[in-house]
Amino acid sequence: MTQGPGLRIPEVTKGARVLAFGDYQPARVVTNDEIAEKVDTSDEWIRSRVGIAERRIAGPEEGIVEMAVQAGGKALAGSGLSPEDIDLVILATCSAESPMPAYAPQVADKLGIVAPGAFDLNAACAGFCYALGTASSAVRAGSARNVLVLGAEKMSQWLDWTDRSTCIIFADGAGAAVVTGSDVPGIGPVVWGSSGDKYDKIIIPDRHSFIRQEGQAVFRWATSEVAPVALEACERAGISPADLAAIVPHQANLRIVDAIARKVKAPNAVVADDIVHAGNTSGASIPLALSRMIERGDVPSGAPALLVGFGAGLAYAAQVIQIP
Repeated sequence: MTQGPGLRIPEVTKGARVLAFGDYQPARVVTNDEIAEKVDTSDEWIRSRVGIAERRIAGPEEGIVEMAVQAGGKALAGSGLSPEDIDLVILATCSAESPMPAYAPQVADKLGIVAPGAFDLNAACAGFCYALGTASSAVRAGSARNVLVLGAEKMSQWLDWTDRSTCIIFADGAGAAVVTGSDVPGIGPVVWGSSGDKYDKIIIPDRHSFIRQEGQAVFRWATSEVAPVALEACERAGISPADLAAIVPHQANLRIVDAIARKVKAPNAVVADDIVHAGNTSGASIPLALSRMIERGDVPSGAPALLVGFGAGLAYAAQVIQIP
């Protein structure tokens, strides 16, 4: 067999980094007391079990696309790039109102991004970490120059507001990040995986059903299996937990967040607790929480932060990034 001349491979970069984050939350605040008017619960009960005081719920005019556009526009403005500079858009979501078409091309169009690669990604609550890892790989391989990575969820449309096990937890919102190439890597290797034998622990069975979850099973899995993934992400990034300035786990449950942070043992890290006022926004929770931390000045620019996503699938992923 005659060997051909080979392929022309584009020049690759040594790494990728995040230029900026952005976030969006609906205006409507739903308190625990308001939920207690509909189901048998109380403010004290919810706070003690999941750590949530209030959450944001989107209105009829606030869909996944609209929220993603707001968060993406904010991240794009902070990055210093223009829409013309973006050539790939990845939207992590698991709460789509319809399966087709994908939302990412619509978001791109509304932001004035012309003819990018664009697709949705569903890894549920680990979705943003999966999308960020995919974006980093695309940039390093030369498949994209600048990537808009989004996590946007409207979980409220999949809730049974009489089901105490779910209606107290989930909420709506969006977060975004702009990723570009860098001679000095600012996004560490993603450590990802799944436990498909437990797929039915968090599930929406079909388009006519509400979200269901086995809370205790998920709690046991998350508090025992996720921390080793987080530590491996630190190791593969060449970072000691003591060097971390922030730990940003998926905002599933404050008790889970605290358990993961204790096992990572990062004494100098600020631990995200956005769930207290934002609820569980699934694939949006990590970029939403970190964007707000940056905006408040809770974390220093240039320092390492550990991102840890986990949830339905059961899927998980983690990576260390340099805070923009």
